[in-house]
Amino acid sequence: MHWGMSRSLLALALTGILAAPAGADAKKPVPKASGGSCVIKVTRTACPGKEKESYSKCNGKQSCDSEASAATAEDCAAAAVKACENVPDRQSVTKSKVITALFGGKPVESGKNFCAHDRPDFNKCSK
Repeated sequence: MHWGMSRSLLALALTGILAAPAGADAKKPVPKASGGSCVIKVTRTACPGKEKESYSKCNGKQSCDSEASAATAEDCAAAAVKACENVPDRQSVTKSKVITALFGGKPVESGKNFCAHDRPDFNKCSK
């Protein structure tokens, strides 16, 4: 390859012209693994016999991650606390949850469980 052509290709790559895959939308932000993202990590404990329904929010799995809108680690912590809520129609389905969060790829509040074990909306399974 001719040196002039190599420099031209390098210049194009550095400006991003060659970096985007065909059909990529240049206006869409590229997701980052860290740096401001808030990931809520949810693990549910189902009421006996209600595993399928309880885990349906995680595509049939006991645990899953979801993204939350948060500008700071404190906002991410607030989103994690909100995710603890066990709405009345799910209280006979989900016994409890463990919620942790990552902000910018790092554990929020040292990876603590944001759901208090004695929440009034937990442990409501029919006996």
